[in-house]
Amino acid sequence: MNILIVEDEELSAERLSKLISSIDPSIHLLGIFPSVFQTISYLEDELSIRPDLIFLDIHLEDGDGFRIAERLDLSVPIIFTTAFDDYLLKAFKTNSIDYLLKPVNALELQASLIKFKRLASTETSQADDTTQTHSVEKYKDRFLCSAASRFFTFKIQEIAYFTIEERSTFLRLFDGRHFAVEYSLDRLMQIIDPGLFFRINRTLLISIHAIAGMQAISAGKLKVELSPSTSRDVYVSTERISEFKNWLGK
Repeated sequence: MNILIVEDEELSAERLSKLISSIDPSIHLLGIFPSVFQTISYLEDELSIRPDLIFLDIHLEDGDGFRIAERLDLSVPIIFTTAFDDYLLKAFKTNSIDYLLKPVNALELQASLIKFKRLASTETSQADDTTQTHSVEKYKDRFLCSAASRFFTFKIQEIAYFTIEERSTFLRLFDGRHFAVEYSLDRLMQIIDPGLFFRINRTLLISIHAIAGMQAISAGKLKVELSPSTSRDVYVSTERISEFKNWLGK
């Protein structure tokens, strides 16, 4: 994996480089650039090696780091590293996969790299599948969520299920965390892939990958075990059992 570090503070750049190397020695650093101008010059050069990931500070010696993405219309994933939390929302609209505050924490950095590799692997697999078909229906594949003053973005593959709790909709990740989302379950059923998610009852829309087990309680009652688990037992609505079984067998 090839990376660029765009950072105008020499000590911060060196520290970040060492942290990355200690987490994954196989990562190759293409260069450290302190300015918008130098970064754009490198990325516009057809002879330059293209990075797989960019670590980008926002305040650089000659201006705003967002100018790099705006000038080049970058498709390269970005992990922002900055001392300011004022640009969270703008960052997640700029092909960002994470936003790390300085001084960068080693564990948070490691989590960001794991997230990048997982997403890159998923996108490669999806691209291979897409080449086998002439047209692919487009569904929503990521969600922007907030907690306190921080924003996070999650790929659909990270979500175990959506649930209604106290009249609000939440998503729960496979790692157990949960966040509020501004969609009803009815709306979610329209915008996410029905091959991956099924609404088993009034309050739960689940990923097929979240099903840990199933048990027939009676002829008309089916219990589903989810991972991560919920605080209550989960049952498929009676009127949905037949459709649910068909969905599982697709």
